[in-house]
Amino acid sequence: MKKSDSQPVLTATEVEDLSCSQCYNLAAIDVGSNAARLLIKHVECEPDGGRHVSKLMFLRVPLRLGMDVFGSGEVSEERAKEFVATMKAYRQLMKVYHVERYRACATSAMRDAKNGADLLRRIEHKAHIRLDIITGDEESRIIYDNHLCWTLANPDHAQTRCFLYVDVGGGSTEINFIKDGERQYSHSFNVGTIRLLKGKGKASDIQAMRDEVALLAKGQPPFDIIGSGGNINKLYRLASKKRKLDYLPVVTLRELHAALSAMTVEQRMEVYGLKADRADVIVPAAELFLAIADGLKAKRILVPGMGLADGIINEMIAGTQGVR
Repeated sequence: MKKSDSQPVLTATEVEDLSCSQCYNLAAIDVGSNAARLLIKHVECEPDGGRHVSKLMFLRVPLRLGMDVFGSGEVSEERAKEFVATMKAYRQLMKVYHVERYRACATSAMRDAKNGADLLRRIEHKAHIRLDIITGDEESRIIYDNHLCWTLANPDHAQTRCFLYVDVGGGSTEINFIKDGERQYSHSFNVGTIRLLKGKGKASDIQAMRDEVALLAKGQPPFDIIGSGGNINKLYRLASKKRKLDYLPVVTLRELHAALSAMTVEQRMEVYGLKADRADVIVPAAELFLAIADGLKAKRILVPGMGLADGIINEMIAGTQGVR
């Protein structure tokens, strides 16, 4: 693929070696079951061989693909048009920000969509974006690698013996158990916020996840959850409004869940200032985190505020994912 006005950037598998460049911009597109996100970061190489990475822009569009897929099994034509339009806009933004390479990944909803392959071709043809539908295992691995970078960069947490990394999305929940710095367990559970809203997730699914997590905690001293995803980020911010918190206490999450559950979606929007596409999914997200916390008997959730898009960019910086 050549650079042109319509195709200004290279995918992660087409890029030439940028390791000698002093600075460059990278982008990640994360197409989830609830929203599509574009993250652009600037990478500056330092004289000592290190890198300084800064965020240039972040944009989130609530496509809500899961609302279609977890109901009818495929993305509707109306939503498909919105999907293509969003990808076209993201392509133009990457051009404006002089992005040199990107990777675009889609997760649970696109994994399940019967018309997923057709949509991929349509997006590549009309928006000139090559979208990878990644497996639950790859999604879990990228999230784990991203959180590991954060853990190692934080001395207060780097020496902690055990962690459970949890990412709750619209269609799936990714879990990684870390002991003594090594990943001991990784699993992608087919339960998420949009699935629950559409009635596709059962209480037995949540209980099975809780039971499996409880087995991980057996014989271990109590340990923390590190949470990611838009909902836990928002829940942490809501909890921190009254006073600054270094983490989200599970007891506080339980109180927030009770308060939010007692309200209608409209009331959550009015009282807490939530957007419509956050106000409905935040309750099932809290339920999933509480189920996991109960299984672990965890007392707190650390919230670094990172997601899949951050992990995609970290992998590109590290030179993985087929970068030549």
